Amino acid sequence: MPLDVTRVQRNLRMRVRFFGLEAEDIFVLLAVAIVGQFLGRFINRDLAGLPMSIVLEWGVPILAVPALILFKYGKQRHYFSDFIAYRSKPHVYSAHETDSQVMAPYLKEES
Repeated sequence: MPLDVTRVQRNLRMRVRFFGLEAEDIFVLLAVAIVGQFLGRFINRDLAGLPMSIVLEWGVPILAVPALILFKYGKQRHYFSDFIAYRSKPHVYSAHETDSQVMAPYLKEES
């Protein structure tokens, strides 16, 4: 009985992309579309002859695709998720450095 051999793709460094965007970018676009659809229901105005609900529902996510592509141009993988994580967490500064804005000492020396 012959051994069946299946060809396996060996390129593990290849980026998985859909329309030039990674999976996390697609989730960001879906979140933008949901928020735009939600906000569009409450706005009863027109923009260049189009109802604002259509502009917020379709226009903003369509314009967000090239904005994300330009934002991520030349950056490494998962740059957007790392950027959001860096901006959302509090920053830790050095406890050894002296504060340049505080002029009075915190503790008073006993005399």
